[in-house]
Formats: sequence, structure tokens, C-alpha cells
Amino acid sequence: MSEEIPLDTAKEVIEAAEDHAEEIGQPMVITVANSEGNLIGQHRMNDAWLASVSISRNKAYTATALDTPTHQLAEASEPGNSLYGLQTTDDNKIVIFGGGYPLKKDGEIVGSIGVSGGEVSQDREVAEASVEKWDELVAEGNVAPADDWQRLSLAV
Repeated sequence: MSEEIPLDTAKEVIEAAEDHAEEIGQPMVITVANSEGNLIGQHRMNDAWLASVSISRNKAYTATALDTPTHQLAEASEPGNSLYGLQTTDDNKIVIFGGGYPLKKDGEIVGSIGVSGGEVSQDREVAEASVEKWDELVAEGNVAPADDWQRLSLAV
């Protein structure tokens, strides 16, 4: 099983995104997911759109599930291209516009960030601020593994 992002670290990544969203004056919803695309933490800023709750979560899911920033899926998903219709797959959880990024440690995806609430360029900008924070935490060695209690198994 791959390393997971602990909740305290997810909160730091979310805080970095929120700080940047406040700087640009755009309320956002920020989601951090684990390596399987499941929710670790989510924050909805005051006045952020309700629809952005599911959109940010789906951006995080997509970045993890497809190991790519979501904005890189846009062109390939246009009519006539190889991934046309991609956004209608996987129970409509795939997002093909910017704001979702995988989070990696030692070359392995350990989670993802999804941001929604503004124009796509704003979503990307805020998400990139959180990725920068993640990279900083990893470089400093400040990302400890999540608790192993869920990984314990009984010897049979």
C-alpha cells in the first residue's frame, strides 16, 4: 500500500490554497484526496459556490485516478480527439478542466488537490499554491506517513 497524506498535512495544503484564494479575492472549495481519490479533507470558504463542493472533489479524484493535472485532459477530450467523452465516464466523476493536481512523494502519487470556485485560471493558480506548499513540506521532510491503524491486519 502506498504512503498516505496525514490529515494535519492536508490541512496545511488546504490552508496554503485558502491563503492564496483570499489574496486574489475569490472564494474557493479546496479538497485533498488520498492516493485512491478518496476524501482526506475539504474546506469551503465563505461565499464559495455550493456546486464547487463536488467539482473540487471530482478534480482531486481525476488527478489521482489519471495521474495528471486535470487541465491536461481538455484538448484530448475535444470532439474528434482520442479521449472525447472522457468526462462522461466513471460515473461522471472525471473533470477535464483545470484545478486538479496529483501530489507526489518520491515519484509516487500519494494524493491530490482539487480546487473550484473561480475561473479555471484562478482554480489552477490556487491549486498550484497548494502544490507548492506540498512540495515544500516534502522537501523539508515534514510529511510523515499517516497512522497505520487502518492497515493493520490480524494474523490468521
